[in-house]
Amino acid sequence: MTDYKGIKTFDDLLEKEYGKIGTDKRNEFEGKSQMFIISEMLKEARKEAKLTQEQLAEKSGTKKSYISKLENAKGNIQISTLIRIFEKGLNRKIGLTFL
Repeated sequence: MTDYKGIKTFDDLLEKEYGKIGTDKRNEFEGKSQMFIISEMLKEARKEAKLTQEQLAEKSGTKKSYISKLENAKGNIQISTLIRIFEKGLNRKIGLTFL
């Protein structure tokens, strides 16, 4: 059982569970976290637009199965494809921030 004594912040917890920033385990966690966030944003935007996955796929020039994978954080996505889905399929702009 993991000892959580001394854990005072969320950052402390992340470090305890996944290691320091820059380690392989932490990088993998951060990547999966970002994909989950993107998948939830896509799902929410699609539902707000009152589109099915099939309709969104058709509007953005991709397949329903691909939209489903993205919404379930199961697929890898290229930035150009993400932009196309949001801009062509959902009439929304996306912005990227590099930290």
